[in-house]
Amino acid sequence: MEQSKRSDTNNSVNYLESKVNIFAPSTPFMREHLKVIWWLFAAWVAIVFGPVTVTFFIPEIMANITFLGFPLHYFLTAIGGPLGALILSFIYARKRDQMDERYDIQHTAGPESIATKKGTE
Repeated sequence: MEQSKRSDTNNSVNYLESKVNIFAPSTPFMREHLKVIWWLFAAWVAIVFGPVTVTFFIPEIMANITFLGFPLHYFLTAIGGPLGALILSFIYARKRDQMDERYDIQHTAGPESIATKKGTE
């Protein structure tokens, strides 16, 4: 099934000629990429603003619960937020690599750019 998806997406879509619109992605790759971005953005918002919001509404509970010797609100904000962002970056990189492979997107320089680069040296 994946092979047929690859051939369908690569043979029928000219990615270089497609318009880029964040609200109406025009290619299957753009739609899938945008879906990944929105899900990871929602996770990032929950990770970064979730502990602060919960602490705003129930400060006594968040301050009285300790985790590894730290109050929970402090631990989630100081350690959880940056660690969560790092994990989300890793997840994005993995998903993007999988999508690049699925849609046969190459990130290597073409022969023209290599020739141009050699000509300038």
